[in-house]
Amino acid sequence: MGSAPSSTSPSGSASTSPLGSASTSRPSPARFAACYAALAESGVTAIASIHLSAEMSGTVDSARAAARDAAIPVEVIDSRSIGMGLGYPVLAAARAAAAGASLETVTSAARRCATSTRTYFYVDTLDNLRRSGRIGAAARLLGSALMIKPLLHIVDGQITLLEKVRTATRAIARLEDLAVQAAGDGPVELAVQHLAARPRAEALAERLRKRLPALADLQVVEVGPVIGVHVGPGMLGLTITPHTS
Repeated sequence: MGSAPSSTSPSGSASTSPLGSASTSRPSPARFAACYAALAESGVTAIASIHLSAEMSGTVDSARAAARDAAIPVEVIDSRSIGMGLGYPVLAAARAAAAGASLETVTSAARRCATSTRTYFYVDTLDNLRRSGRIGAAARLLGSALMIKPLLHIVDGQITLLEKVRTATRAIARLEDLAVQAAGDGPVELAVQHLAARPRAEALAERLRKRLPALADLQVVEVGPVIGVHVGPGMLGLTITPHTS
C-alpha cells in the first residue's frame, strides 16, 4: 500500500548541557508537516511516524499536531524509548512496509517491537541527566553518594535508576549479565551503544557474542550528539529485542 515508516533523531524539549555549550530542541510541527506533505506528493499513501519517548521530549506532540492536517493517514507512535530502543521499532515497521503490509499491520509491528525491547545503560555520573531534566534530583544523590556508579533502564518511557554498583568495571559486568537474562533462550538482536568508549563497547560486544549462542545480530554504535548532551562521555548501553524473521 506504500506506507512509509519515519522517525526523528532523539532530541528533547529545549535543554542545555551542563557546560552550556550545547542544547537540544524538538522539531516543530511545521517540519513534520513539510515531511508528510513531501511523502504524500511522492506517492506514499500512509505513514507510520515513530519517535522517541514523549516522557523525554515533545517530539511526539509536534508529530501529532502535523498529522491532524496531513493529506494522507499518519499514525504517530511513541516508542517509549530512545537510541536503538527507538531504532528497532522503526526497523520492524520498515520490514513490514517493505513487504506491502497495511498501515495497521506496520504500526502493530512497531508497537510489538517497542513493547518487547529492553534498554539498560551505565553513565559515569548522573549530573548530565539531572541538569537536562531527564532524571530526578533524588537519583543524582544516589549516584554521587560514596562514588556509587549508577545502572539505569527505561521504564514506561522514563529513565529510571535500576541498580547501584561500586565501580565502572562492576557496572559493565552487570550490564553483560542483564543482557544475558533478557535474552533468555530465544534468538535476539542486540545493540551495544556508547559515547567516546568504543574499546570498552567492543570488548563487551565480544563477550556477549560468546554468551549468547542464539544471537541473530549484534551492532556496536556510538550515540549521536543529541543523546550525548544528556549522558556524557563514557556512557555504555545495551538494547536488546527479540529477533523476528
